[in-house]
Amino acid sequence: MRHSLKIGLSFGLTSGIITTLGLIIGLHSGTHSKAVIIGGILTIAIADAFSDALGIHISEESENAHTEKEIWESTAATFLSKFIFTLSFAVPILLFHLSTAVIISIIYGLFTLSIISLYIAKEQGVKTWRVISEHLIIACVVIIATHYTGKWIGSVFN
Repeated sequence: MRHSLKIGLSFGLTSGIITTLGLIIGLHSGTHSKAVIIGGILTIAIADAFSDALGIHISEESENAHTEKEIWESTAATFLSKFIFTLSFAVPILLFHLSTAVIISIIYGLFTLSIISLYIAKEQGVKTWRVISEHLIIACVVIIATHYTGKWIGSVFN
């Protein structure tokens, strides 16, 4: 896979997982509202996908090491992977009871992050358990932090 596509896909997927899980967990803890969570997912799919794509675009431009085509490939891959993957989290929210959907989303996100981490570890020739556990620990910190932040916001503003 070309470097520019790998950059965009890995960044977009990882950001999609972490950001969307954090949003789902935080909003669920604070509101317990499907409508609010779906609204948040749609907002992230649009605004954060564009933001991340522009961030990658500017980052790649600043390196002065990539062609215009490579920069736009990274930009498009970031936007599309973040947009599509973020929207995929809406499926369990729409299909299942909210508490069940949140658990499914966590499993889906952590499983996908593990697969991405496995791929990265194999490409780098390093111990897979180390890369996977590092990335899962970070994701779990986000889940725990957003859960308690959502609970706090719900208690203060309800």
